[in-house]
Amino acid sequence: MIPESFIQELLNRVDIVDVVDKSVPLKKAGANYSACCPFHNEKSPSFTVSPTKQFYHCFGCGVHGTAIGFLMEYQGLSFVEAVHELAKMVGMIVPQETRDSLKPAQKEIPGLLETMQQAANFYKTELKKSPRAIEYLKGRGLSGQVAARFQIGYAPPGWQNLQAVFPHYDSEVLQTAGLVVENEQGKRYDRFRDRIMFPIHDQKGQVIGFGGRVIDPEDTPKYYNSPETPLFQKGHELYGLFLARRAIRDAGRALVVEGYMDVVALAQYGIEYAVAALGTATTPYHITKLMRQTDEIVFCFDGDAAGRTAAWRAAMNALPALTDGLQLRFLFLPKEHDPDSYVREFGKEAFEAAMQTALPLSQYIIQNLSADNPLQSQEDKVQFLNAAEPILKQIQAPRLALLLRKRIAELTGVTLDEMQGMIKMPSPGQRQGRTAPRQSRTTVSLHRRFVLMLLMQASLAREEDLQWLHGQSEDDMMVRVAIETALLNPQSNPAAILHQLEKHLDARLLREIQRELHLLDETLDFALEFEGARKQLREMYSQRKHSKLLDTLSEKSLSQLTEEERALLRTIRSR
Repeated sequence: MIPESFIQELLNRVDIVDVVDKSVPLKKAGANYSACCPFHNEKSPSFTVSPTKQFYHCFGCGVHGTAIGFLMEYQGLSFVEAVHELAKMVGMIVPQETRDSLKPAQKEIPGLLETMQQAANFYKTELKKSPRAIEYLKGRGLSGQVAARFQIGYAPPGWQNLQAVFPHYDSEVLQTAGLVVENEQGKRYDRFRDRIMFPIHDQKGQVIGFGGRVIDPEDTPKYYNSPETPLFQKGHELYGLFLARRAIRDAGRALVVEGYMDVVALAQYGIEYAVAALGTATTPYHITKLMRQTDEIVFCFDGDAAGRTAAWRAAMNALPALTDGLQLRFLFLPKEHDPDSYVREFGKEAFEAAMQTALPLSQYIIQNLSADNPLQSQEDKVQFLNAAEPILKQIQAPRLALLLRKRIAELTGVTLDEMQGMIKMPSPGQRQGRTAPRQSRTTVSLHRRFVLMLLMQASLAREEDLQWLHGQSEDDMMVRVAIETALLNPQSNPAAILHQLEKHLDARLLREIQRELHLLDETLDFALEFEGARKQLREMYSQRKHSKLLDTLSEKSLSQLTEEERALLRTIRSR
C-alpha cells in the first residue's frame, strides 16, 4: 500500500520525456517530442510525448497515459513495480507500511481491490498446504515457477473457509466482489470450493476476479468464473494479458485460446504471448485491447464442432473492430487436442509451426460460408450472397472490405457494381472517414473545457467555485471532483491530477478526458480563458437554479405565496 501523497509527489517530480527516452529515442517536434510508436508497427512517427502535460499519446493506435502507465505498458510492470522503478530514477524511497501501521485499518471493512488481493493471497497459501492440488498441477506439467508467476492458488473444500481471512464474513463487500454467495434462506457460503484458482488481473496488475477449475473430472462445471462486478466485466478482460504484454510485443503477435490452463501450459513451454477469453466469445473490446499491443492476432480453437462454433462467433464479434493494418488468423488443432495437450505432446516449435498455417480472416470467412454450399446453381449463389451481406456491412476497414467484396463477387459471377447494388452497401470511399476517428477534433463541452484547463493549471481553482456548483449529472460530478482535486493539489502537473481523478470518474469518461487533454493547445492563456469558462458555468447554474425555483413557485397560487416568495418571483421574472 503506497500512500497517495507519495504517488503525487513522484508524478510531479519525474519527467516523462526522460522515462520514455530511455526506451524509445525521442526527437524534438515543436513543444513536444515524437517517435515511432513502440506499441504498434508504423513507418512514420505518430507517438508524441508532452513535457507540459507529462502525458504520452499515439494517434495511430490510441494508446496514452502517464509515466507510470508507460512503464506498465512497455515493460509489463505492475502498478507497484512501476512506482518503484520511477522512484529509483529520481532518487526517492517508496514508503513501506509496517504491520503496526496497518493494525487500525484491519478493524475496517476493506475495499473491493483489497478484498480481492486478500482472497488471492489466501488461495496461494492454501495451495502450498494441499498435496492433492500440487500433484494435480504437476500432473499437468506445470513447474512451481510458472504457478507462482500466474499466482495460481487453491480454494479448499468446505463452505466458509474465507471466514478465516475476513472476520466480517457478512460484509456486503464480499458478495459484491463475487467471493461469497447467499442462498434464499440468507445463508452465506464461499463461491469457490475445491478448485484450482486463477487470479484475473487488470491492466495495473490488480486482482479483479477469479477463474476456478475443478480437480475431479466428475465435478461440474469444469470452469467457474467470478460473476460480473464493479471491478470485473468478462466481456472486457482477457486472462493473462497483463503478464503477456511484453511477450506479445516481442513476438509481434498475440495468441487467443479458450482456457486458463491453455495459457499457463503454453507459457510453461515458452509461448508466453497467449491470452484467453473469460468464458465468453471474443468481443470487439478484446480485439481493441490486443490491437494496442500488436497488429497480428491468432485465434486457436479445438478442431471439434464446439471449437469451430466458438471460432465463428469470435470472427463475427471481431468484425466491427477490424482495421486495414490488423491481421486476424484462425488455427484449428486436431480434434483430439487442445493447446495444452498439443504443446505438451509436440513442443513449442511444432506449435509455432502450426500457427504459420493459420487461415487469414478473409479466407476463413469464404471457407466457412462455402463449406456446405457448392455454388453451382443460381440459388446457391443467392444463398451465398445472403449469408455474406451482414458480414460485409460490419467491416469498416475499407481495403479489406473492398477486396473481400471483389472475391465474393467473383465467386458468385457478378460484377462489383452489380453486387453493390444488390446488397446496398456504402462504397468503400464513404467509409474512409471512419478509419481514423482518433485524429478528429470534436467540439468539447463547456464542462469538459473547464476541467481540461484545471488539469493544465490546478492553481486556478477557487473554494467559492464549489458554492455555485450543484446538480448530480455526470458533468456536474466531474466538475466538482476536478475542483476538489485541484484545490488539494494546486501545484500538481496534469499527470498527477489525472491519477487522482482515476478514483472518482468512470473509466469511459476518463479515457475521453485523456484524449481531449492530448488535443488541447498548451500554448493558450489558460488563466484568461478559464475565467470566461467559470463565468459561463456560473451563469448556467444560476439560470438552472432559478428555473427550478420558478417551476416550484409557479405550482402555488399567488395567494399561497409569502411576501418574500412574491418578491423573489418578481426578481426572477424581471431577468
